[in-house]
Amino acid sequence: MDQGGAPPVFSATAELDGDQLRVRVAGEVDMATADTMYQTVLREPVRHVTLDLRAVTFFDSAAIHAVVRLAQRFPGTLTVLPSRQVRRVLEISGLGEQDWLPPV
Repeated sequence: MDQGGAPPVFSATAELDGDQLRVRVAGEVDMATADTMYQTVLREPVRHVTLDLRAVTFFDSAAIHAVVRLAQRFPGTLTVLPSRQVRRVLEISGLGEQDWLPPV
């Protein structure tokens, strides 16, 4: 069995519950996919957003920019659930102490 295969497939799925939206993102979030993640969040008019990034395997500067834009759009009502890799990238970027990022 080939362990080297293709990179994980990107996906962003939204679940709406009243005025709460949960967007689950998996795979690589990069220049090619960050806007799709961003637009998935904006599809529904909601007040509270949980961005579940626990299945994200790669997160670059375009992904960081998309999350920062979401934090500006949903001040005080965005929660980001990071994978280990995402948390590390956010910490390196100086964003590890944001109110939208739960403590470890």
